[in-house]
This record gives sequence, structure tokens and C-alpha cells, in this order.
Amino acid sequence: MCRAHYCEPMPRIAYQGEPGANSEIVCKQHYPDWESVPCASFEDVFAAMTTGSAELAMIPIDNSIAGRVADIHHFLPGSGLHIIGEHYLRIQFMLMASPDASLETIKTVHSHVHALGQCRKVIRELGLTPIISGDTAGAAREVAEAADPTQAAISPPLAAETYGLRILREDVEDEDHNTTRFVVLSRDFVRAPAGNGPVVTTFVFNVRNIPAALYKALGGFATNGINMTKLESYMVGGEFVATQFLAEVDGHPDDPPLARALEELQFFTTEVKVLGVYPADPFRADHG
Repeated sequence: MCRAHYCEPMPRIAYQGEPGANSEIVCKQHYPDWESVPCASFEDVFAAMTTGSAELAMIPIDNSIAGRVADIHHFLPGSGLHIIGEHYLRIQFMLMASPDASLETIKTVHSHVHALGQCRKVIRELGLTPIISGDTAGAAREVAEAADPTQAAISPPLAAETYGLRILREDVEDEDHNTTRFVVLSRDFVRAPAGNGPVVTTFVFNVRNIPAALYKALGGFATNGINMTKLESYMVGGEFVATQFLAEVDGHPDDPPLARALEELQFFTTEVKVLGVYPADPFRADHG
């Protein structure tokens, strides 16, 4: 038996959501020997990283149906945290209820507003009344606590196991390509090595307030043959003229083509900040 003073504490990875959420599923898949730490909000996740309560964080950043997770694009640039990895999760939703419930007894279905919108077919087929919850896993907890056979939840499969619910129907999402991309955040800037497989570089920049600045800023990526996989803009500090861009490209900053493109970018921007240089998930190659 391990004595307490010989035991190393488990490293901790924080995620947003309640136990049983999709974010916890990703944590368990890729960090099985770590303690997954649920946080009520994204602010709480970033606070856990800032205070040292967790060593890493697993954060959703994009969904193939719902689009970007807007809050993250605002929090990340000023957080002082760095992206060190990415993982894709095929989203699966199950219709679940208390053990004594059945498809005949359920009348209402609880879930996050996005999940309800992604499972319209089964809701319509069964004639259920949708009720919005703050979180998909939280909806499962609420149904378990109610112990009411007329209530059901649309939640990830782990939630049924976590809260002792019965799965009434599997894979109730309308589209089978529903996928969420997660990024792993660290306080340390750990760059993936160059020349060791596909790499993604994520960075933010502010363009100068001159005509055609964005066009000129992006020109270096085109002329150097760099594949830009993401370019998104959002206002900073509530100013209509202060626009920040988040970009992702294939390649490593030490590769000469990307190094030249980033150097050229400096001439047309007021700030460039690299948020991460990390291995590309194999999902990209399989679904490119």
C-alpha cells in the first residue's frame, strides 16, 4: 500500500462544465492519468490556471455545427496561457431518464440550447417539450435529482454513467458530423519541435489603421504558400476601429516560408502574438 508521504498528487486538468460533460470525456480520453476538474464557467477555468489549481485546461474552441465558441476568443489572447495541443471529439448525444422511465412516460427533455437545436428530429418525433439547461451534463444531473419519469435529458453518454440514468435512445443528434475541436492550455509556452510531423501555429494580430492593411498583412502567407485554416475577427475593448484577428496556419515558425510570412506581417500590424505552436491532430488529415 502506498504511504501518503510517498504518493505524488495527480496532476489536474480543468474543464468547463459539470461532471459527465463532453469536455470531461476529452480529458479522460487524452489525459487518463490526470484528475479532471469541473469548473462552472470559462472564467473559472482560466482562474484555476492562473492560481495554479490546475496544470492544464481543456477548452472547446470550435464546433462543426454551432461555429466558434465566442467567449474563448476574447479570453485567450490576454490570459497569458498558451495552446500546447488540440483534440477533436465526435459529439454524441443520448436521450436518458431515470431508471423507471421509458419512451412512453417522458414528456419533457432538458439540455443546453445548442444540444436541443442539434437534436430536433427526436424531440419532434417523441412530441417532447424542450427545457433549456445551462449545461448538457447539468441537465442529466437535474433529471436524476428530480427522479421524475416524465423528465428526460439529452446529454453525453458519460453523463448517464455519472448520474445513474437509463439511456432510452442512443445517438439522437440530427447530424453525424457534429464535431468539437478542443485546445489544451498551459501556463508554459511549450513549442512543438520543427520537422517532427504536421504542426499548427495559432496567433493574434491587430492591423494598422491604413487602407488595405488586412489585404497587405495576409499577402505574405499567400506568396509563401502558407495554408491559413482560420481567420476570425472581433472587436477589442468595445471599440469599432480596434479589431483583432485570430489566425491559424499550417506550419512551424522555424520553417523558412512561415518565418518569412510572419516577418512580413509585422510591417502591417501593431501587434503579433503567437499563442501556440502545437502538433496537428490526425483528424485534420483524415477530414481535410
